[in-house]
Amino acid sequence: MPPPPSATKSATPLLDRVRVPSDMRNLSAEQLKQLADELRAETIQAVSVTGGHLGASLGVVELTVAVHAVFETPHDRLIWDVGHQAYPHKILTGRRDRIRTLRQGGGLSGFTRRSESEYDPFGAAHSSTSISAGLGMAVARDLKGGADPHPDRQVIAVIGDGAMSAGMAYEAMNNAGAADANLIVILNDNDMSIAPPVGAMSAYLSRTISSRPFMNLRDLMGRLAKRFPAPLERAAKRADEYARGLLTGGTLFEELGFYYVGPIDGHDLDHLLPILRNLRDNDHKGPVLLHVVTKKGKGYPPAEASADKYHGVVKFNVVTGEQVKAPPGPPSYTKVFANALVAEAEADERIVAINAAMPSGTGLDAFAKRFPKRSFDVGIAEQHAVTFAAGMATEGMKPFCAIYSTFLQRAYDQVVHDVALQHLPVRFAMDRAGLVGADGATHAGSFDIAYLGCLPGVVLMAASDEVELMHMVATAAAIDDRPSAFRYPRGEGYGLELPKRGTPLEIGRGRVLKEGSTVAILSYGTRLREALRAAEELGARGLSTTVADARFAKPLDTALVERLAREHAVLVTVEEGSVGGFGSQVMQHLAWRGLLDQGLKVRPMCLPDRFIDHDAPKKQYDEAGLNAAHIVAAAVSALGADAKALPARA
Repeated sequence: MPPPPSATKSATPLLDRVRVPSDMRNLSAEQLKQLADELRAETIQAVSVTGGHLGASLGVVELTVAVHAVFETPHDRLIWDVGHQAYPHKILTGRRDRIRTLRQGGGLSGFTRRSESEYDPFGAAHSSTSISAGLGMAVARDLKGGADPHPDRQVIAVIGDGAMSAGMAYEAMNNAGAADANLIVILNDNDMSIAPPVGAMSAYLSRTISSRPFMNLRDLMGRLAKRFPAPLERAAKRADEYARGLLTGGTLFEELGFYYVGPIDGHDLDHLLPILRNLRDNDHKGPVLLHVVTKKGKGYPPAEASADKYHGVVKFNVVTGEQVKAPPGPPSYTKVFANALVAEAEADERIVAINAAMPSGTGLDAFAKRFPKRSFDVGIAEQHAVTFAAGMATEGMKPFCAIYSTFLQRAYDQVVHDVALQHLPVRFAMDRAGLVGADGATHAGSFDIAYLGCLPGVVLMAASDEVELMHMVATAAAIDDRPSAFRYPRGEGYGLELPKRGTPLEIGRGRVLKEGSTVAILSYGTRLREALRAAEELGARGLSTTVADARFAKPLDTALVERLAREHAVLVTVEEGSVGGFGSQVMQHLAWRGLLDQGLKVRPMCLPDRFIDHDAPKKQYDEAGLNAAHIVAAAVSALGADAKALPARA
């Protein structure tokens, strides 16, 4: 039987000869074009097997080939912003033999990672870091001078247009524009449509203004202008910027201090190669921005036709483009949240929804369809999203700010200063709480319980199932006097019957699902099912076990915590977060109440003090020690050898 189309491997004679970038530097332009075609085919084949970020990677195939062919990587530093566009880069840099382990346990990361290859000088999975990191490398190079074994090394940062919407990118450009360090920034413009028409004239102008004679002449004229009186010097500089701005459209970047080149067709190696060589060889001092225009999914029709659908993919058939979907199951937590928020918004016109360039990832695309004027996508700008929400809250609106737990880290000062300090009722919906499978440590929601739990006055909730999530959306909508946040995991719920609308919970009150007398398990979040399984196993061993769902980390249900502590020999807390989170809140309270001095054995179970790599979620939780067997082991270990003989506490 022939293999399925998705498993058929294309012929790649040139790519087979390229183990590392140095193997391609003697290839002709025509050979590099063939190499790009083969690289695109290899990328499609590999991602069809593993799943992953396809569209962005296909969009930079020619750019990846051109940069590695022109620059002396890894001596020259190449930094990919976000990292999900780096699959072709991985294939060309000695990792082709492992590319079909992408995002699998023990395999290649879906993002750039310093520990994975010397060709990854900076790890990235969150956006807008490349220019800052690149400038740091360039300045360090210059400070070391002759002590650097490659004092003339180039630093190249490739940043996508979406990442340019984040304030950090502009902060870095502002700093770079005032610095004297050589830095090349390549703006991969594939979505913003900020470019004027791209064609032969644009390519000619870009080659001209990036050439050494032109840039040397410009620098000479700049030095001469400095001999003029100040008003004439300023006028000369503005005339130069204005003239080139008229030709290229790069006035914004020029104002930030960058020498702008472009826009050029990012898929045309006849344009890319000479311009990159010009930038490599010129003597210009200071930062340069090369503007290339690309198309997401380039070269693969299904991805070109549906950029959003093929941004991130599961396994798919290469011929048809059909993705291999799992059999229909319960709705995802993301979908449950979105539907619950729509239900609340139907009843309260003050509810608005905010996301940071993740409308489908957070489920808010459904909200936007129903309430287009009450939905706001602010771009990759989490800091702005939080303070924007705070501003709306001051005027009586009810903002729900839906941001992945790991991305909310980027806006922590705004959460503290602009929301919590002012007691503003902004509601944070934190998706992807806990471990997240193939995306790995960079996207795991590990720290929000700890970093929000230390803020005065914030209501913190964690949903143990999809019905509880609906209730927590309703609870957050009802809180008008302070900030609130609720967390929920990636993936599907349990298939529970859902109400049409959630019911607000009593603030700071948990619930008991199973009564026992020896061991108490207090769960915060979706480890509740594992806690119930652990209780069954403990019961089989003769250990009567209580299982409770805390629901709230703040305000803590102190009455429930104290009852569990007084009535049981062992109290085990379980959470999908780092040390310093829910268990720490419980321990703090018990210590001050003196309940730790009365023989109670407490075992706080949380994520271990290390980052957990990408893998299947079940394996990740096994590694973290947060499955039912681990809860049983913790309780039995706390009780000791005489566990079965230990009487229940009065």
